[in-house]
This record gives sequence, C-alpha cells and structure tokens, in this order.
Amino acid sequence: MSSTTDKLKGLANEAVGNVKQGVGKVTGNDHLVVEGKAQELKGEAQRTVGEVKDGVKSAADSLLGRK
Repeated sequence: MSSTTDKLKGLANEAVGNVKQGVGKVTGNDHLVVEGKAQELKGEAQRTVGEVKDGVKSAADSLLGRK
C-alpha cells in the first residue's frame, strides 16, 4: 500500500471511529463507544504507517542524492 493510501484509510477510520463514539455516547451504547475508540486508534496507526513510509522514502532519496 502506498503512503498516501495508508494516510487516507487512516483518516477515514479515525473519522468513522469518532462518529461511532459520538453516537454511542448520545445513545448510551458503551459497546459502540469502545468500538469507535478502537477504530479511531486503528486509523491513527494506519496514518502513522503512511507518515513513516514518507519519511523512509525521503531519507533514502537524500542518501541517494535524489530530490
């Protein structure tokens, strides 16, 4: 998966997770709140993977003299 794909999927999971948490809080559904938090954390991890891939590519390009 490309870094951009990782970051976009991560942002989407974070957004859906936040919505689930909000709905769970409003409806008193603790299970939905927990599920939303888990999805939000998954999204944060995906986004971080994308950012790390960008960093590694940038470092490799610098070492190899590419712009």
